[in-house]
Amino acid sequence: MQVSTRFSMAMHTLLCIGYFSGKAKTTSAFIASSVNANPVVIRRVLGQLKEADLVTVEAGVGGASLAKDPADITMLDVFRAVDSLDGGNLFDFHTHPNPDCPVGGHIHEVLDGELADAQAALEHRLAQTTLADLLKRLN
Repeated sequence: MQVSTRFSMAMHTLLCIGYFSGKAKTTSAFIASSVNANPVVIRRVLGQLKEADLVTVEAGVGGASLAKDPADITMLDVFRAVDSLDGGNLFDFHTHPNPDCPVGGHIHEVLDGELADAQAALEHRLAQTTLADLLKRLN
């Protein structure tokens, strides 16, 4: 199990946009050079961030800008914007445990609540950190 790299790329993208705001045009090529990724990948991430109303993007070489104050963008907002979890759950579950087995027949009732609580704890933690908090660490 692993959270998609879209999340870390999206955070990196937003940090570039916030850090270089007013200093440089944050185009997909510019951001890609910092992320060390293909600009096409960054454009996809920017599209997801734009759809979530976290950035605005000017056509051509205009670059991207934050659509909100960095203090109003949490890591959870970004996590959700880029669909870091396929299917919405942090933990994927094997689909056909043996219902005739004493373990397999009860595995969902034993683990589902624990896994949901772990995901809720992660989301709670991500909600506590803003883009502004992270930008302060760059200076």
